[in-house]
Amino acid sequence: MIKIVSDSTSDLSKEIIDKYGIVIVPLYVRLGNEEKKDGIDITPEEIYKWSDSTGETPKTAAPSVADYMNVFDENTEDEYIVFTISASMSASNNNCRLAVEELEIEDKVRIIDSESLSTGIGLLVMEAVDLVNAGKNLSEIAEYIDGVKNRVRASFVVDTLTFLHRGGRCSGAAALLGNTLKLHPKIVVSEGSMRPDKKYRGSIDKCYMNYVKDMQDELLKAKKDRVFITHSGCSRADVEEIRTFLEKLGIFLDIIETRAGSVVSSHCGPGTMGVLFISGS
Repeated sequence: MIKIVSDSTSDLSKEIIDKYGIVIVPLYVRLGNEEKKDGIDITPEEIYKWSDSTGETPKTAAPSVADYMNVFDENTEDEYIVFTISASMSASNNNCRLAVEELEIEDKVRIIDSESLSTGIGLLVMEAVDLVNAGKNLSEIAEYIDGVKNRVRASFVVDTLTFLHRGGRCSGAAALLGNTLKLHPKIVVSEGSMRPDKKYRGSIDKCYMNYVKDMQDELLKAKKDRVFITHSGCSRADVEEIRTFLEKLGIFLDIIETRAGSVVSSHCGPGTMGVLFISGS
């Protein structure tokens, strides 16, 4: 049996996790001296409240080697394909490798550096679900995923620069100017790193739609299986407007909405919106 494992930054919903039996390994979120497990005993709303009251951004930490060792059972015939947040952003991938080496089960585990985050990882996890259901073996799945991961298009627009500033990803002057001018940057995840792209200006609801419309040509050529709308607590009206736009394109078989987990939310803040998909071959 092939088991699919992902660290918690894949931001998949509980419904998806339960439906497909995906094993989630949580990262840690540290609020001062308190350490919480992403998706288990901390919510994004609690993070926003703590951050606003302290003026700080929580620290995040990868699952430990021991955490990963507890996932694997070397005494069964089970095989594993594991997905992690970009290795350049976290030690999650390396700690998983160390766990596999410690247990001496390299022959039955494939570890995928997604080179992405959030449902950029989730897209790859769902591809693996499809392949397991199609009867592919572990090597075939890993080879396919390695070939498709550079086609993942992961990006998002942030409502406020405050959280990026608190986390050291944006200067205080830039955050103040951006918030004053109502600038909302598009952040793109590419080759394992985040980089700023286009800046949108004006009300955030209009910025969301301009962001999605700017991707229309690529969306029309996307892999049709699924697209994710992933957000950190946006209004129902904004989410439904984006869903309606995507539906009218007539491309995607499945439009999936998910909430960003505590790790992504702690760095980007409330009002972050992303549309993530796999580009056409």
